[in-house]
Amino acid sequence: MAANANMVAELQRLAAARGATAAQLALAWLLAQGDGIVPIPGARSLAHLEENVGAAQIKLSDAELAAIGAAIAPASVQGARYPQHELVMLGL
Repeated sequence: MAANANMVAELQRLAAARGATAAQLALAWLLAQGDGIVPIPGARSLAHLEENVGAAQIKLSDAELAAIGAAIAPASVQGARYPQHELVMLGL
């Protein structure tokens, strides 16, 4: 958990430097990945929806895209995506 928390902290740092939230920065990064990637963000409130919409206005530089990609590199993620009991329910 600590290793993954460090990744989140770095994403939050990068977001603060842009005056955005970590969620907005993550969505902006996903939107910049090309037409083959379609983010499906969740929103439990109108405030979350408005925050998500704000991500579409963020244009990231090549350096920012690289920094975000490095901060959230899949190879750096530790632990399983789902707990074992959920994998069983998914038939995996």
